[in-house]
Amino acid sequence: MELVAGCYEQVLFGFAVHPEPEACGDHEQWTLVADFTHHAHTASLSAVAVNSRFVVTGSKDETIHIYDMKKKIEHGALVHHSTITCLKFYGNRHLISGAEDGLICIWDAKKWECLKSIKAHKGQVTFLSIHPSGKLALSVGTDKTLRTWNLVEGRSAFIKNIKQNAHIVEWSPRGEQYVVIIQNKIDIYQLDTASISGTITNEKRISSVKFLSESVLAVAGDEEVIRFFDCDSLVCLCEFKAHENRVKDMFSFEIPEHHVIVSASSDGFIKMWKLKQDKKVPPSLLCEINTNARLTCLGVWLDKVADMKESLPPAAEPSPVSKEQSKIGKKEPGDTVHKEEKRSKPNTKKRGLTGDSKKATKESGLISTKKRKMVEMLEKKRKKKKIKTMQ
Repeated sequence: MELVAGCYEQVLFGFAVHPEPEACGDHEQWTLVADFTHHAHTASLSAVAVNSRFVVTGSKDETIHIYDMKKKIEHGALVHHSTITCLKFYGNRHLISGAEDGLICIWDAKKWECLKSIKAHKGQVTFLSIHPSGKLALSVGTDKTLRTWNLVEGRSAFIKNIKQNAHIVEWSPRGEQYVVIIQNKIDIYQLDTASISGTITNEKRISSVKFLSESVLAVAGDEEVIRFFDCDSLVCLCEFKAHENRVKDMFSFEIPEHHVIVSASSDGFIKMWKLKQDKKVPPSLLCEINTNARLTCLGVWLDKVADMKESLPPAAEPSPVSKEQSKIGKKEPGDTVHKEEKRSKPNTKKRGLTGDSKKATKESGLISTKKRKMVEMLEKKRKKKKIKTMQ
């Protein structure tokens, strides 16, 4: 298990998480050990996303960097956007990115090619969220709209004018409802009616929300506390002081016998909390570490996919986004498809995550399957010719 966090100082931190198997109860203590610091970007980090193999980071330097967590090397970089605002993986096959240029890009997370580029908002894309089924996505932007995307056909499905600029949108784990955040206000929408079923008001501007269950929402913002709200009754179940400064980001995941929420703050601290079954009871602190940096974004990479239940659909379900290429010619109002340029191809240079610039001796793993097969066939033919000449 690896905790990764980005900061204003252009660095990606990696911390190995060591749970203590013998400890239990409220006195349970985990250990965080510094694993790497990597200075790949030339501007502050704005987003991070994880799947079972890779960690990707987005930055104000207009690039997305890919890190292979199995090999602990930098895998390459994607260049297609202006300032990156949001990154979301859908399983292990697709990455969706949003940026200040108003584009949403769908990437093949195996070949690292841009499958489709959609002009999603007239202003900036501020946030996006993928439905657990992978068939729908929601995005909000600075054009005061909430947009629903049909990922099967790669087009706009619905546009709702929300009259204000929302900065966060998030699906619930089962995808039956979603929340839209405008400043300190949380509007709860039901999928079947696409209408607001309730509104929660937080004391300060909200910076991060995470569903802990279908009805319980963790909320953090420009203050030291984290609150748990019930989306049905709209009441605050509990609140606890998490940091000495504002909370910038949160991440939640489940492993056997543990439901964990991680928080990162402007005070430089990252903390991991063990949630109780009764969400009216504040969580207990598992571990903390001071990065001495102004943190901006957070993620947790789990080595085993089976351990992770963080809003990912069953692996057996085929990913509907794979139909993108066959639908690429379809256009609808507000859905501009851009032909891919050379710059959308990844930079394939690989580097270690220890901050050094030593190049890996192996060639890029992003070579196409067809080319690889052709090379193999040519090599076989050469070997056969050599054998014949020797005879």
